[in-house]
Amino acid sequence: MTDDLAHDRTPLPSGGAARLSPLVRRLVAPNPSPFTFTGTCTYLVGAGELAVIDPGPESEAHLAAILHAAQGERIAHIVVTHTHRDHSPGARALQAATGAPIHGCAAHVEIAHHASGRLDASHDLDYAPDVEMREGDVLHGAGYALTAVHTPGHASNHLCFALEDENALFSGDHVMAWSTTIVAPPDGRMRDYMASLDKLAARHEAIYYPGHGAPVTNPKRYVRGLASHRRMRETAILERLAAGDAEISTIVDRIYMGLDPRLKPAASLSVLAHMEDLCERGAIVSDAGAATLDARYTPAAHGA
Repeated sequence: MTDDLAHDRTPLPSGGAARLSPLVRRLVAPNPSPFTFTGTCTYLVGAGELAVIDPGPESEAHLAAILHAAQGERIAHIVVTHTHRDHSPGARALQAATGAPIHGCAAHVEIAHHASGRLDASHDLDYAPDVEMREGDVLHGAGYALTAVHTPGHASNHLCFALEDENALFSGDHVMAWSTTIVAPPDGRMRDYMASLDKLAARHEAIYYPGHGAPVTNPKRYVRGLASHRRMRETAILERLAAGDAEISTIVDRIYMGLDPRLKPAASLSVLAHMEDLCERGAIVSDAGAATLDARYTPAAHGA
């Protein structure tokens, strides 16, 4: 099995809008981090009457940049891919400034009980769309249309948006050129993520505009690479379990060589997502009965 995955880590400056196509401009929010790369990408779609996709975090500077980029035009729609706090909170301030309705993903529903407690605290709990979009729903704008594609995995409410007018897809955090995607339980699920990759692999778009980093310019090959990468991670986890490593912390140290220490908690959550999937498939056994961060795991053939 080969890992057909080459990342594009071209840095993107925040500030003014960059023209990507006749219908698409991009601004980068000033929120760089190990998780957001150079910042959240906000997209302006259309001409004259615009849709703004993922207004980003709460940021007066970014709000001002969006309004400046749209000068002389009307922001008619605000669109949100998912409710992580680097994507959706800016929608409220942008709506207050423009009066535009918020379309997009469903509000986040917290999972009340999980064996490891509340693991993912990154959701915007105040987000409430005016128009909740589901698979296949279409937002019609002036000279463009955006079709919702439900892609759970990174977040259960994650949507991508197809811009059929230009054979493009706004891929949110589900597919990004700069990095693989974090899948953090309980809201993130590896089985859903892999199924969503398969769903995108069957589509036809020629370019993806992601939530962070540069466009994905060969999406079919890249999506196949992402799926291969995850299968290789699963194989590496099973090999470590077979060798006697039983805890997630040990496995992360073994298979994420040279990892930025700031990213170790995220890597642990992604391994937990693999553990959940493997437990559900009966491939491994957890001594806690469920997959948790602190459980000990064994291959099912050697389990109780």
